[in-house]
Amino acid sequence: MSLLDLLALDFMQRAMLAALLTGLAAPAIGTFLVQRRLALLGDGIGHVAVTGVALGLLTGTSPTWTAVVVAILGAVAIEVIREQGHTNGDVALALLFYGGLAGGVLVTGLAGQGAASLQAYLFGSVTSISGADVWFTLGLAVVVLAVTLGLLPQLFAVASDPDFAQVAGVRVRAYNLLVAVLAAVTVTVAMRTVGLLLVSALMVVPVAASQQLARSFRATIVGAMAVGGGAAVAGLLISAALSLLPSRPTVAPGPAIVLLALAMFAATWPLGVWLRHRRRVLAPFAAEEPVRHEPADIHPHQHGDDCGHPAVQHGDHVDYVHDGHRHAPHGEHYDEH
Repeated sequence: MSLLDLLALDFMQRAMLAALLTGLAAPAIGTFLVQRRLALLGDGIGHVAVTGVALGLLTGTSPTWTAVVVAILGAVAIEVIREQGHTNGDVALALLFYGGLAGGVLVTGLAGQGAASLQAYLFGSVTSISGADVWFTLGLAVVVLAVTLGLLPQLFAVASDPDFAQVAGVRVRAYNLLVAVLAAVTVTVAMRTVGLLLVSALMVVPVAASQQLARSFRATIVGAMAVGGGAAVAGLLISAALSLLPSRPTVAPGPAIVLLALAMFAATWPLGVWLRHRRRVLAPFAAEEPVRHEPADIHPHQHGDDCGHPAVQHGDHVDYVHDGHRHAPHGEHYDEH
């Protein structure tokens, strides 16, 4: 059988569609997690979702649906702990890691099944995905992408500078909870593609690769989705092609997808270093140049470490070069000069 013949089969077409949807949705929400320095949140939610899968096995219901419910509850819990509790974010993530995984294995045992029954959910099994699972994945992926791209300005403001967003009237708590819920939904979307233990990589690595080349947040999220979708489809194709070799090696699609995304990051990193150096060299203003500030009434762009505009040290603060001017954050407005 050739690769084209294999791709013509129904189960491979379902797998390709599921992989593409996962590759687009996971980096979209992962961009906001990276911006908030919560890159490992997907791992914590993934471990909690193991308990949801086990509850599905125990009750005889769909493990996918129970994983969605438990993952959302876990994501909301971690956000509340981070915001109001005395436990810092790292400890809260550790609670999700260990409690979720241990609870999942325990409940699986109570269901009369061994830990091997969790294999397809821990490391993914996209080639065994059913038609109903594809429709489920499609629905959740569309919701994640629609909300993420539709609320892009608000989510970016909350992720980059929550204090400024709060002063500007943005409901920071509500949007933080929304990001946590979307992350939980994304974890369950990717559960059958790359597995619960590798889902965080698909949410973070494409973002890291895109950040090497992108100069704005919008370009970062678009580039991350392109890297994620490309890695997901290519990883599945590589896995399928290797299975047709005479030796018939067994290469799971999930690890192949993640390793391919890591390879893309490794390929873009040297170019990103060169581009950042070039931007600093071409900055149109010297750092020591004496300049005068003038308040700007309207400034639609939120500057920050990852906004893509050259940053110039100016006394005790940083100016950002944008549209021929240098913009300096000053309280609730920007000064231009």
